[in-house]
Amino acid sequence: MADRVFLLVSVAAHILVARSPPLLTRRCAGLFLLVLLSGLYLSQRAVQAGDEWLPIDPAELKMTSEPQAPGAPAIYLYRQVDRDDNGRASSEYNYIRIKILTEEGRKYGNIEIPFRKQSYNVSGIKARTIHPDGTIVNFDGKVYESTIAKSKSLKYLAKTFTMPDLTVGSIVEYHFNYDFEDNYIFGSRWILSEELFTRHAKFSLKPFSREAWTVTWLSPAGLPTGTVPAKQDPDRVIRMTTDNIPAFQIEDYMPPEEELKLRVDFIYHEETPEMNPEKYWANFGKKQNGKVESFIDKRKAMEEVAAQIVSPGDSLEVKLRKIYARTQQIRNLSFETSKTTEENKREKLKPSANVEELWKKGYGNGRDITWLFLALARAVGAEAYPCWVSSRAEFFFRKQRLNSAELNSNVVLVKLNGKDLYLDPGTASVPFGLLPWPETGVDGLKLDRDGGKWIQTTLPASDASQIVREANFKLMEEGDLVGTLKVTYSGLTALANRDEQRNQDATSRKTYLEDQVKETVPAGIEVELTNQPDWNGSESPLVAEFNLKVPGWVAGAGRRALFPAGLFGGPEKHMFERSVRVQPIYFKYTFKKIDSINVELPLGWKASSSLKPVDQDAKAAEFKLSAEEKNGSLHIQREIRSDVIMVPQASYPVLRSFFQIVRTQDEQQIVLQPGGTAASQQDGQ
Repeated sequence: MADRVFLLVSVAAHILVARSPPLLTRRCAGLFLLVLLSGLYLSQRAVQAGDEWLPIDPAELKMTSEPQAPGAPAIYLYRQVDRDDNGRASSEYNYIRIKILTEEGRKYGNIEIPFRKQSYNVSGIKARTIHPDGTIVNFDGKVYESTIAKSKSLKYLAKTFTMPDLTVGSIVEYHFNYDFEDNYIFGSRWILSEELFTRHAKFSLKPFSREAWTVTWLSPAGLPTGTVPAKQDPDRVIRMTTDNIPAFQIEDYMPPEEELKLRVDFIYHEETPEMNPEKYWANFGKKQNGKVESFIDKRKAMEEVAAQIVSPGDSLEVKLRKIYARTQQIRNLSFETSKTTEENKREKLKPSANVEELWKKGYGNGRDITWLFLALARAVGAEAYPCWVSSRAEFFFRKQRLNSAELNSNVVLVKLNGKDLYLDPGTASVPFGLLPWPETGVDGLKLDRDGGKWIQTTLPASDASQIVREANFKLMEEGDLVGTLKVTYSGLTALANRDEQRNQDATSRKTYLEDQVKETVPAGIEVELTNQPDWNGSESPLVAEFNLKVPGWVAGAGRRALFPAGLFGGPEKHMFERSVRVQPIYFKYTFKKIDSINVELPLGWKASSSLKPVDQDAKAAEFKLSAEEKNGSLHIQREIRSDVIMVPQASYPVLRSFFQIVRTQDEQQIVLQPGGTAASQQDGQ
């Protein structure tokens, strides 16, 4: 077709030349040829765009089940991922075809395309529904942007839309593009496992092709049975096809999905990769150390800056704390809402060449702010080292994978009072002495001119991250609890809340804190935030105060009233209820929850029986519960401590048993009984 069109264009050009005045012949013929060729190009693009849907197998229209996924509500008939890293900004084309097999499976017509706004976006969404009789209904509705809770511990942004006219037996088909930010090639990977069983899938990667760069790849969790590993074609495109990929089961409190799923990771190298692990990491360490030292090599300027921050009589710890607090005041671009290219150009924000330039500008990304702290710490005489560590937010680091991109967070190691202190002022709102939870208890490389030494960051104890709830109520005659609640978040719990709401307005933050209280009380409540918490601090706890009403918390039973002990036991009420577990259990950080509840009883009321004190100590976790009635008030003390991070699937029954005990004890009833006149009045009714 293209050859025939080109022949017609050539003939037309010759005709134009023959019939045109001599002076205009070449110019007109060339212009005419350019217009026709442009039209040919556009027509070819139009043909490709119009032919964007793959043909449907009639057998797939008729199918009602999948033998290799018995009982599945839906399956992926086909998935295609074409990644293109050959450019400054990489992209990825995704094509998905889903077969709806049961009534439950219709939920997969509610499409969610996850993304990270700061790193990449979604474009070019097109979708359609195909009925078993072959009828096609194109999607022309609205696409929304939402925050999706995939589990109790996992949320993400997503483009969402609902497929039209969906029935059991229908096929859902859609495709879209991921448009990545510059240099996102260093996160290239194919994710093979998905929530549904996949019949057939095709993957390709057009790698970054700048001279001297090479790419290697590996499959950390293996490949589906019978899959031939990825290979690179003569045209340098890496391809792989696979069939019958098992469904990936999502559970609450599990490790990052990327760590558990079958996947292929791509690793870019600026030169021929060194395959000896010791040499590989030594080379990496030397290069990174050189880059850091070059960036911070402004000793005199940093000494002058430090003199403005600290006093000569300060101890080293006080000096470090002052420097830490001052560097956290610098405008941190890493924690601002993402801006368009045009907005960045208007503001004229440029990266700094060194720490002196960063200080003068007053802004920088989180990585460079951390290196500024390193330079200032050395300027006041501290023994301080740059470190690259592995964040465990998305995957768990393995040295043997020889993937330097997995060392993706920088911290400073300071020797203070004979101890190693790890600090990350480049992460907003992190208190001095703590690290963000993904950087705790992980491997890292302390850099030096010889390549560095392996380290492991500290894992804070549960005492460092607490949620303390102090409630003061009056018990009303009708059984309502009315009063106040003060919640104090400290350590990593405060950081988690501040980070979640960092770029939100006051209304969103108010709703967020009120919803957290609603989640803790296993009953309908009325709650209103009454103070203005300090959202911008790092050293101070996050304190939220509320007016709280719990209607009907105390239920009558004859001449008695029953008070359930676990007023704030909502989060534990449904934890690990299932008897079977597929994935390991993973808590982001250790924590402690302390509840102190004081209830003023109606005049003359007393606790006729109380619960027995509970102290269930499982070493790595502990639960305490006690209650006493004194001077007309009931006081309940409840504590949960968890020093657990990872529990293998085989040990799930032990953990489940612990939380079953917590639920059982929370359900204990404290018996209250009216006394004196109130009791007599009740007897007469």
